[in-house]
Amino acid sequence: MDIPVNFFMWFMALLPIITLVILMVKFQWGATEAAPVGLLITIFSGIFLYQADVVLIAIESAKGIWNALVILLIVWTAVLMYQVSDGAKAFLVIRAGMSKLFPNELLLVMTMGWIFESFLQGITGFGVPVAVGAPLLIGIGVRPLWAVVLPLLGQAWGNTFGTLAAAWDALAVSAGLELGSDDYFLTALWSAAFLWFWIVITGLAISWFYGKGKALKKGLVATLIIATIQGGGELVLSQVNTTISAFIPACLSILAIVFISKMSMYKDPWRVEDSPIMDRTKTTETEEALPNMNLLQAFIPYIVLSVMTLAILVITPINQFLSQFKFGFAFPETVTGYGFVNKAYESYSPITIFTHASMFLFASSIIGLIYYQRKGWIAKGGTKTIFAKSISMTMPSGIAVVGLVIMSKIMGGTGQTAVLAQGMAAVLGKSYVILSPFIGLLGTFMTGSNMSSNILFGDFQMTTSKLLNANSAAILGAQTTGGAIGSAISPSKIILGTTTANILGKEGDVMKTIIWITLLPTLLIGVVAYFASL
Repeated sequence: MDIPVNFFMWFMALLPIITLVILMVKFQWGATEAAPVGLLITIFSGIFLYQADVVLIAIESAKGIWNALVILLIVWTAVLMYQVSDGAKAFLVIRAGMSKLFPNELLLVMTMGWIFESFLQGITGFGVPVAVGAPLLIGIGVRPLWAVVLPLLGQAWGNTFGTLAAAWDALAVSAGLELGSDDYFLTALWSAAFLWFWIVITGLAISWFYGKGKALKKGLVATLIIATIQGGGELVLSQVNTTISAFIPACLSILAIVFISKMSMYKDPWRVEDSPIMDRTKTTETEEALPNMNLLQAFIPYIVLSVMTLAILVITPINQFLSQFKFGFAFPETVTGYGFVNKAYESYSPITIFTHASMFLFASSIIGLIYYQRKGWIAKGGTKTIFAKSISMTMPSGIAVVGLVIMSKIMGGTGQTAVLAQGMAAVLGKSYVILSPFIGLLGTFMTGSNMSSNILFGDFQMTTSKLLNANSAAILGAQTTGGAIGSAISPSKIILGTTTANILGKEGDVMKTIIWITLLPTLLIGVVAYFASL
């Protein structure tokens, strides 16, 4: 690659991202309005500065449209599940039932905004925890904006070893880590240690948001217990079996929160009356207003989702059989004028039809719909209304998702992403290590996927660490942890939540609320990696 790595080229590669953040955070633009602006800047730089021809731009755009359609499938099926539950008034039952099960409201918020999302991230990923978690939180009285913020935080720690370690495997392959080698497990150890730190931050942040100092003090014990189970469990299991090192602790944390709720400090009713994240204007529904439905029945679509996902992804023979059915498009090799090569694909980013998260969501929604209809909780003409509402809620987010994903593909395909990373390393020298987790964060911010971030930057981080004679295991751990944290502020992932929370256009407010929590921990992780490299 002969792309000149200078300040101007580096700044122009960064400009689309800066523009997105400023438009969304400062000027309160929604992602639907901001994404096309960032995309236009990216195309301009790609053609006039990075010597990409129109054919390359078109091919990368086509890849982006395909990736975006796959994301939108998840958005639509998650919205469909929400509409099914809403149509049956299941959220009213969930709110009443969960409030009785967890009389301590802080624990209730932790359970629905952190623990449940951790479980979903452990098995499904792909933004499902955010899309599914937002309406559930609204159902227990959380304000819509916060119903998006909390799942974004709650799911982030599982973005490396969750989804049965898809992102971790991508990092290992990209960085050339031999399966089972000392370097493999040492890198897993650093990754898990950094993620444990982030898990503690997650619990403390949720408590702070709920009720500042009072809630921080009240929730400290619960936070430390859950963080030890999730973070400590992941660290131990990462040295045994990386595939299940997030899933098992996430499951154990569900059991733990139930036992925690029985502790003397949490068993009695407790809440912060003026909590900024709770909507106190809604009156609690009377028993007569609720359908004749118990809490288990209210969770039917989510129970089906969990059982189906577990059965298909964990039982190897079933998974291997269903994973055979894939579909993807072929794309030719492209090269920029600077010699930056994008390899050809016979089947680019194929969707595994029967093991994709959208299929699990769709099947669970249909089963829930049939069950609720037979019980009489959804009227005969309700099915048409449910599908119509799910489509109308999903369509507005399509423009933003397509624009953002195409932008990330063109940045990657024209070499702009590579210049961003190489420019930082060239200027900073060994001090670059401090910013190494921000490379991972940048990758996920752009693509919405820690797996994609690790594919983009895993080899670069390994090569750079060797050139700088730095601790490669710590740097790779910082890379994937930064990517996990970046999932909390990725615009394409935020859109999943704002769509199902029915506040599309508020992506800037969500990012403004959450971005400061992500930057300082990411910097601290970089500082630790730097001292580990001295």
